[in-house]
Amino acid sequence: MSRVIHVFRQPERFVAGTVGEPGDRSFYLQAIEQARTISVLLEKQQVSVLAERISALLQEVVRRFGADDADEPARTDLDPLAVPLEEEFRVGTMGLGWDADSRSIVVELLAVTEEEVDESVVLDDTEEGPDALRVFLSPLQAKAFADRAERVVSAGRPPCPLCAEPLDPEGHICARLNGYHQRSPAAD
Repeated sequence: MSRVIHVFRQPERFVAGTVGEPGDRSFYLQAIEQARTISVLLEKQQVSVLAERISALLQEVVRRFGADDADEPARTDLDPLAVPLEEEFRVGTMGLGWDADSRSIVVELLAVTEEEVDESVVLDDTEEGPDALRVFLSPLQAKAFADRAERVVSAGRPPCPLCAEPLDPEGHICARLNGYHQRSPAAD
């Protein structure tokens, strides 16, 4: 199968966002460059892991290579996702790397496939494999992405203090209490 790789070398925007109410949200990553917008659907856990790994990679890049703008605060993007929101694909595999030539963090998101993904297609331009979104981010853009992604993930339902499962507005049957006691509704 011939693949399509959407490449954003100088994105104006790369953000995580959601559609829906807490407990029933769909998570998206959206890249915008000039008049082109690509949105991909993924799981909350994938957003969380990506933000975590980008932060860790940024720390390693600063440690090894230094960074011209390491002390500058990242510009916080609080705008909603661009509409119309049309999902290009659902993310299966994620790749992350450092491009020393452009001094950029490279994020690659591959579409879910029924076949096993060969690691050689991640961050590569091979003809075969799943569709992909590849975004090059400056260290400041990567930090801003990670900060917003962490905020988006934590904006959901609060966790139960006993079992850490999300509390529903209608209440919560806690597994740590063997389901016998229904917790009172969460206060927002």
